[in-house]
Amino acid sequence: MNAASPIAVIDGFAISAAGALGAALAVVMLLTLIALGRASAGRRRERRAAEERQQAIEERFAALARSSAELNGKVGAMAEWLGSRQADLARVVSDRLDSVGERLGQGLESQAQTTGESLGRLNERLAVIDAAQSRLTEMTREVVSLKDILSNKQARGAFGQGRMEAIVRDGLPAAAYDFQFTLSNRARPDCVIRLPGDPRLLAVDAKFPLEGFSALRAARDEEARRGAQARVRADVGKHVRDIAERYLVPGETQDVALMFVPSEAIYSDLVEHFDELVQKAHRARVVIVSPTLMMMAISVAQAILRDARMRDEAHEIQAEVGKLLNDVRLVVERAGKLEAHFRQAQDDLAGLGAASARIVRRAGRIESMDFAGGEPARAPDLVSLARQAE
Repeated sequence: MNAASPIAVIDGFAISAAGALGAALAVVMLLTLIALGRASAGRRRERRAAEERQQAIEERFAALARSSAELNGKVGAMAEWLGSRQADLARVVSDRLDSVGERLGQGLESQAQTTGESLGRLNERLAVIDAAQSRLTEMTREVVSLKDILSNKQARGAFGQGRMEAIVRDGLPAAAYDFQFTLSNRARPDCVIRLPGDPRLLAVDAKFPLEGFSALRAARDEEARRGAQARVRADVGKHVRDIAERYLVPGETQDVALMFVPSEAIYSDLVEHFDELVQKAHRARVVIVSPTLMMMAISVAQAILRDARMRDEAHEIQAEVGKLLNDVRLVVERAGKLEAHFRQAQDDLAGLGAASARIVRRAGRIESMDFAGGEPARAPDLVSLARQAE
C-alpha cells in the first residue's frame, strides 16, 4: 500500500494517511490552542484575582495608614489630656497635701492643747489624790488609835459612853436625861432617861464586853472559834445579869433596861450568831440596842416628850386659838365694811358719770339755740374748765 492509498472510509469519504496526520495535527493544535486559551484565561483570572488582592491589600494598607494616623492623633490627644490631667492631679494632690498638712497642724495643735489641759486636770487630780492620800494616812493613824482605844477596856468603855452620850444629847432636852446618875442601891448606870408622866427612870448601860468578839474575829481555826464563841456567851451573859441585878430597881426604874452596843457590825453578829443571848436578855428584861436602835428609842422618847408638852400647854394653845378666831372675825367684819365703802364709792362714781353726761347734753342744747341779733351762745368747754379747776 502506497502513500496515496486511503487508510479508511468514513461516511463514504476516503481518508489517506497524510490527511489523517494533518487532521491529527490540526486536532492537536486545536487542543493546544484550546489549552493555551484556557491557560491564558486562567492566567487572566489569576492576574485579575492578584490585582484584586493587591488592590484589597493596598486598600487595607491605606485603611491601616488612616487608622494609624487616627491612632496617632488620638494618642497625641490622649497624651495632651493625660498631661493636663497629670497637671490637675498634681495640683489637686498639692492642694490636698496642703489641706492635710494644715489640718494635721491644727490637729496637732488642738491635740497639744487637749494634752496640756488633760495634764492640767491630771495634775489637779494628782493633787486631790495626794490630799486624799494624806487624809487616808491621817485616817489610818486614827484607825490605829481607835484600835488602841478598843483594845483597852477602860478606853473602850469611854468610847461607848461617848457615842451613847452624843446620841442622847442630840435627841433629848437636857432636863430629860442624866449621865452617871446614882440610884438608891448605889448603882450608877451610864445614863438615865426621864419619861413624862412616869417618875421611873430608864437605865442605859454602855459598857459592852468586846473581848470575846475580838477573839472571834482573830480566830484562825475551828477550835479557836469555838473558844471565842464560848467567851462571848459567858461575857455577854454575865453582863446581862449584872444589868438586870443593878439597874432594875422596882418603883425607881422602868421594867426594862437598855444595853448599848457601840457597833452595828457587832450587833449584827450578836443577833445572827448568838440569838440565844438576845432571847436570854429579853427574858431578863434587858433590851440590846445598836446605835441605830438607840436613835430610834430616843426619837420615840422625844415624841412622847413632845406630846406631853403639848398636853401640858393645851390650854395655852386653846387660848391662842380663841384669839386667832377673834382676829379672823375682826378681819371678816372689816372686809365687809371695806366692801360696803367700795360699793358706795362705785355708786357715787356711777352717779357722777350720769350727771356729767346730763351736763354735756344740756350744754349741747344750749349751744344749738339761735338767739336773734347776735351770735349763738357757746357752751362752756367742760374739759377746759376741768383743767382750770385742776
